[in-house]
Amino acid sequence: MHAAVIQASDRPPVYRDHPDPVSRHGDELVVEVLAAGLHHLTRSRANGSHYSSGGMYPLVPGVDGVVRDEEGNVRYVALDDTALGTFADRTLIDPRRSVILPEGIDPVRIAAAMNPAMSSWVALRRRVDFHAGQRVLVLGATGNAGRMAVQIAKLFGAAQVIAAGRDTTRLRALTALGADETITFDQIGHAADVDVVIDYVWGERAADAMIPMLTARADRTAPLTWIQIGSVAGQTAPIPSAALRSARLQIVGSGIGSVPARDFLSELPELASAVSEGAIDVRARAVPLAQVAQMWAAETDDRVVFVP
Repeated sequence: MHAAVIQASDRPPVYRDHPDPVSRHGDELVVEVLAAGLHHLTRSRANGSHYSSGGMYPLVPGVDGVVRDEEGNVRYVALDDTALGTFADRTLIDPRRSVILPEGIDPVRIAAAMNPAMSSWVALRRRVDFHAGQRVLVLGATGNAGRMAVQIAKLFGAAQVIAAGRDTTRLRALTALGADETITFDQIGHAADVDVVIDYVWGERAADAMIPMLTARADRTAPLTWIQIGSVAGQTAPIPSAALRSARLQIVGSGIGSVPARDFLSELPELASAVSEGAIDVRARAVPLAQVAQMWAAETDDRVVFVP
């Protein structure tokens, strides 16, 4: 079979021949890969910068995907840290980390959406006590995961969703996806009275936003939950001590480790249904896996999905 293979953390993958996977015990299935998304998590695990990276090389990347098992079932699967990912013609999966998809589903759409959508879906469902009627700010709303977070917050009954980002053109497009207001980072005071922040930014930009938000709140004793999910602006944020003393602020993280694997898995069927039914807008582009080296570092508005 063919696969994308990474020999070292500082090298891009190479499309080449690779030994066929062999099931070593009864909990593993050899499956055919139909579609696998090129996610930020995929790249950061492959280069060793993600906290969940195993540091194993050579490595076939790919953290999830849509596959077909030997009985003909089409499944969405999320892989644990492994040296044999989904960027291959075939791979090994633990069926307990998968969900069988309905017939006629678009594998490319599912592969593009599930990983970025899962971040906010699981955060609001499993990490905080979110309920309909609350107000939400999405920091970094113009990215793929941020766009979906806007939609998911609305899907879960948010009374108001404010989308924040740098690109004003992309921000304007979010109103059609459910954003009640769009702001740039220098307008962060407009979002002072939200109940929940979904943060894909972190770094100094997030730290700089906290004090203006907190000091502008009508009631500083009203709870504000800040969910840290992504870190496109920096791995560390210099949070001012006053931010923690001057308002009722709670900072929590949501990701691998802070949410049990069983909780992630239990949310997969409903999320897959929402994606397949069109409740979440998905931008996906199918690309042959043979082009993995050219697309590995590409920055695109849509989610690249590799297909055999």
